[in-house]
Amino acid sequence: MNRNEELFLIKSIAELLNKETKMEEMLQEVLNLLLELSNLQTGWIFLFDEQHDFQLVAYAHLPEALEYKKRKHLCEGGCRCIDRCLGGKLLKATNIIECERIEYAINEKRGNHEGIIRHASVPIKSGDHLYGLLNVASPHKLQFNHDELHILESVAFQIGTACARIRLSEQEKTMHILEERNRLARDLHDSVNQNLFSIMYTAKGTKGISDNLDIHESLDEIYNLSKESLAEMKDLIWQLRSDYIKEGLKRRFERYGKKLKLSVTCHFYEEKLPGYLETTIWKIGQEALNNVSKHANASKVFINLTVDTQSPYVTFVVEDNGCGFIVDQASTGFGLTSMRERANLIDGNCYITSKLNKGTTVSVHIPLRKEGNTIGN
Repeated sequence: MNRNEELFLIKSIAELLNKETKMEEMLQEVLNLLLELSNLQTGWIFLFDEQHDFQLVAYAHLPEALEYKKRKHLCEGGCRCIDRCLGGKLLKATNIIECERIEYAINEKRGNHEGIIRHASVPIKSGDHLYGLLNVASPHKLQFNHDELHILESVAFQIGTACARIRLSEQEKTMHILEERNRLARDLHDSVNQNLFSIMYTAKGTKGISDNLDIHESLDEIYNLSKESLAEMKDLIWQLRSDYIKEGLKRRFERYGKKLKLSVTCHFYEEKLPGYLETTIWKIGQEALNNVSKHANASKVFINLTVDTQSPYVTFVVEDNGCGFIVDQASTGFGLTSMRERANLIDGNCYITSKLNKGTTVSVHIPLRKEGNTIGN
């Protein structure tokens, strides 16, 4: 590539990254554009989570050997480039890494590798945060020169900055949603809740000025319906106002367990956690307890919250002794998707394990943010 082509590539990718708001779509589009403008043939991107698990999130023009069984061998197992990247040994664009996955594909005769046996690897980072790994290759290409590596590294820096922006945007959207829920809860409390309370006691007071039994019966019905609606409204307001947990998470889970008629035992880290973290833990735990109440037929529930202040990392676990279920057959049910999404929004992970007749465990692992949201704040 000449200088003008390099500048056009950087500019085009910057424009694309600036407008994208969804992580996986952004990574796929930028990979397509990079291959188109750099005359490279194939590429793929791994995205890492906080537990150093990887996910293949973008790929383009893969050879038959890597497409084998719907990219099964790209999505599973380890390899040199990922191991070096996660081990802190791949700090910048690396000239050539012999592809372990392609070696296996060739040895096991999974299909035509189309002359691709090596690739360049580039970590996708923003500051010190590692988001993923970009791999690119072309048939029979055995070496990337200094300028090519420099361009790939520049692109990876741009992608890393876009990843950080999208993650922050997702977190901001979550905060806005919580603010709107609080506003709705206040409005319900100040208007509908008070009106129901007035109707209930107006009906009760009106009975004293009439001896008509039919009127008494109607007023009793109004009173009872208003009372039921008031109780439902209070429960709705209580669930909506989840960003400020005045009584503390432990007390709230104990109260909610009692409401669901569950035997809940809590062991909690005692210090105050950041509000964003309490909110997420509460909503995931609430969903988990609802699942236990509806489906598990459990006699006991154990809830644990621990904090590793060195990492720093928060681990939240809800475990029951109920009937269990087959997780693969209910991966989109029982609110499982909702719990995972809530954890992912703040860079955490939610894992559900279960065995028939041996109970279910929901495990959540969430990093504590460094920017001012420390324990005790």
